[in-house]
Amino acid sequence: MIHVYLDDLRPCPQGFTLARNIQECLLLLEECDVDILSLDHDMGWSTEQTGMDVVIWLVQKRKFPRKIYIHTSSQAACTAMYQTLYTAKPDGMNLYPHRIPDDLLLQIAQGTYKSEV
Repeated sequence: MIHVYLDDLRPCPQGFTLARNIQECLLLLEECDVDILSLDHDMGWSTEQTGMDVVIWLVQKRKFPRKIYIHTSSQAACTAMYQTLYTAKPDGMNLYPHRIPDDLLLQIAQGTYKSEV
């Protein structure tokens, strides 16, 4: 089980697998069992794809990680991504419209985090 961090610029937190673009993120979601997914929205000037493309893929495939955090700095994008996911998420999946809390990042980095399976 892995944790995935989608972002084109920010450094990847320790204990996460970094996806620098949408294609990398979708491949990880398709091929791996993902516990925590943290999503950015804007993916740089050279691509038209955004974190919303990942959200749409998750909803269409009905393939959800256990937790999703939306860490984008765009409030409008965060709201749109959150609302789309919230209406489709299965029971038991946790969804948060903010970055991963520091205490959780520390637990993951130290290897003391236990997933609620």
